[in-house]
Amino acid sequence: MSTRTVIRGGLVITASDELHADVLIEDGRIAALATSGTPTADAWTADRVIDATGKYVIPGGVDAHTHMEMPFGGTKAADTFETGTRAAAWGGTTTIVDFAIQSVGGALREGLDAWHAKAEGNCAIDYGFHMIVSDVNESTLKEMDLLVQEGVTSFKQFMAYPGVFYSDDGQILRAMQRAADNGGLIMMHAENGIAIDVLVEQALARGETDPRYHGEVRKSLLEAEATHRAIKLAQVAGAPLYVVHVSAMEAVAELAKARDEGLPVFGETCPQYLFLSTDNLAEPDFEGAKYVCSTPLRPKEHQAKLWQGLRTNDLQVVSTDHCPFCFVGQKEMGRGDFSKIPNGMPGVENRMDLLHQGVVDGHISRRRWIEIACASPARMFGLYPKKGTIAPGADADVVIYDPNAEQTVSAETHHMNVDYSAYEGKRLTGRVETVLSRGELVITEREYTGHAGHGVYTPRSTSQYLN
Repeated sequence: MSTRTVIRGGLVITASDELHADVLIEDGRIAALATSGTPTADAWTADRVIDATGKYVIPGGVDAHTHMEMPFGGTKAADTFETGTRAAAWGGTTTIVDFAIQSVGGALREGLDAWHAKAEGNCAIDYGFHMIVSDVNESTLKEMDLLVQEGVTSFKQFMAYPGVFYSDDGQILRAMQRAADNGGLIMMHAENGIAIDVLVEQALARGETDPRYHGEVRKSLLEAEATHRAIKLAQVAGAPLYVVHVSAMEAVAELAKARDEGLPVFGETCPQYLFLSTDNLAEPDFEGAKYVCSTPLRPKEHQAKLWQGLRTNDLQVVSTDHCPFCFVGQKEMGRGDFSKIPNGMPGVENRMDLLHQGVVDGHISRRRWIEIACASPARMFGLYPKKGTIAPGADADVVIYDPNAEQTVSAETHHMNVDYSAYEGKRLTGRVETVLSRGELVITEREYTGHAGHGVYTPRSTSQYLN
């Protein structure tokens, strides 16, 4: 059955344009845009009319870095694909790219199949996968080629977490060489994990066990060093590089220098690094554990440099690295030893609103908001223009956004399956009102009307930043 929806009277904002236009949706896709009040727009008939007067009409957000149900340190992330994608929808995100994990000694395919099984039939919004490569060997390298052919076109490696996900420089170089040949994109967790482990051991021996020491041992210079090393290895391999969750100004400087030299090097940051700091890690009574993630939160002065990097395009994407662990029973595993606190924070529901606050506060423009939250992640990971924009032929992933609504962020009202909010009590201007995913209403005037299983797996082309 064909359904037609018209969104009338809103300000349509994409990465490139702002225009007062009506949007016609047909069979799950954007069929046309026409200036509001013109004969063309007025002639449209529809089964459903959404009044967006006084509101923004924006593309659904693309969060290219989430970890639903991720095992870590003897526990697993508290959001399932069902709860996590529902929360994403509440926050105006209509596509996630999650991480399938290769176990050491296992095949990439086994990891990918396991993640397909977790997600299939459970997601409220569309999803894709990156592949975490934990064990580089000849068969892994061959499998990378096969995965690219079937739409898993990005591979994450870790310079951190020795004994878990860690790859040495030789393994990283081999994977990068393979990506240079098959069109894949290497995503790098850039921290010098070998050096960090020494500092962790020394801190614990001194009795420095509180959460704030997590930030002190994971030094910004060790993020910068690893970022520099990853850039040079990618340069040797002739491969593009995407550095995930950049938190330190010294790492931004490494990316900016490489980009000034014309290298295909990209970076993402996350809302927690733009809005939170080591002050949060130092909160008393073990509250700082809520803010333990890696890369860690940095002193406040790093925030301005991250916003600047977003303005200058030295950072292209803002993702969440959503990996929630409850304070009670999960974060508490690290009482008396910060190294045992599960690393990760909730955020998939807050990203679009926090970045809009960045617009309100004058850090970025409205179009740049849409670029870093929707269009650039879609382009970076081969989903554009199906995702990330409002244009004829694109999937009808559309958010009606009220730029004047005021809200206070709280665990009491959020929809993530976690017992705290990293932004508890923060007042924000702007709020998601209605969300469509492929033309279907998932959030209708602040009410959840979606369902598990609506979201479908979305294969990706190679990075469109490189074509």
